[in-house]
Amino acid sequence: MGKIRALHILPNFGPGGAERMAAHLLLHLDRRRFEVAAVSLFDRQGTDLETMLDRAGVRVWYLGKRKGFDPRMYGRLARVFQEFRPDVVHTHQYVLRYLLPLVLARRARGWIHTVHNVAEKEVDKPGRWVHRAAFRMGVVPVAIAKEVARSIERVYALKGVPLIPNGIPVAEYSLGEDVRKAWRAREGYAEEDVLLVSVARMSPPKNHPLLIRAFATVACRDRRLRLLLVGDGPLRPELEDQVRVLGLENKVRFLGVRSDVPEILATADVFVLSSEWEGNPLSVMEAMAAGKPVIATAVGGVPELVEDGVSGLLVPPADAGALAEAIWKVVDDPELRVRMGCAAFRRAKERFDVGVMVRGYEALYEQLLEKG
Repeated sequence: MGKIRALHILPNFGPGGAERMAAHLLLHLDRRRFEVAAVSLFDRQGTDLETMLDRAGVRVWYLGKRKGFDPRMYGRLARVFQEFRPDVVHTHQYVLRYLLPLVLARRARGWIHTVHNVAEKEVDKPGRWVHRAAFRMGVVPVAIAKEVARSIERVYALKGVPLIPNGIPVAEYSLGEDVRKAWRAREGYAEEDVLLVSVARMSPPKNHPLLIRAFATVACRDRRLRLLLVGDGPLRPELEDQVRVLGLENKVRFLGVRSDVPEILATADVFVLSSEWEGNPLSVMEAMAAGKPVIATAVGGVPELVEDGVSGLLVPPADAGALAEAIWKVVDDPELRVRMGCAAFRRAKERFDVGVMVRGYEALYEQLLEKG
């Protein structure tokens, strides 16, 4: 029996969590058993994920999608299928709307769709109609967290869907004190500065305005406090205006999209995420793998990652006061930071390594082909 041909399809290989998860799978699936390839609907984005896939020899078709609905994708995807002849197709985000004819024609023996967010927020209303139709045709939805599984039941009336939590290469985020010191020296931060780091796309679900308001409350209590925002997105100009209005230009820094996230997390003292909703955020896993306490809103799968009071603190969403107090509690107690950071690292090492996720998907691929 030859290798199983697995094809991942997603909008692009940008810097988001769903894209990183797909890249991790493509890079770590057992090449003795699987031949892997991917499709990006859009052209190259110039990201480190694309470079990593290139270096690993993973073939990626870039289909040149235009913004908005692009009917050219139907024909271009059909040509990819004709050339690669996948056994298993693994989709992400909204791409199923371009694949329904191929699902109906049974152009692959197994179809999987990972739901990366709570189902109510994953796609728009037409997208939910498409997903409902695809699931009826035999596409298997996979939840990345228990809360995501519950949302699939709420929206699509499907029970008992496979649950495969996301994973990361934990060792890549376990960097030493030398990295911390070197990064701070290079970027102009003193050893005594207390750095809060948030890694998130600057879009409404991440609620950066809440984080900036909470930070403004505590920044006046300790002159050493700094907030580093990693990421980019449509709300960045508004957030920069908010920082100026609050007089925080010397305390808040916009780092943009970075390829040195492990080094940034190594230099951080605390990781913060202020989301309105989430799936199973890789950024939280990465911070915990770096041995950092996490302060986050208790949304989506976050409570399944962070043990409140042990590896971090969880607060209600949209509550700037609660977020500020949680930040101050951890900032004001260095021993608590160390204790929570150690607990976070232990939990990451035990539960979040990419190998656990990969084995889950390998077994599911093989199970679907046995049934097919």
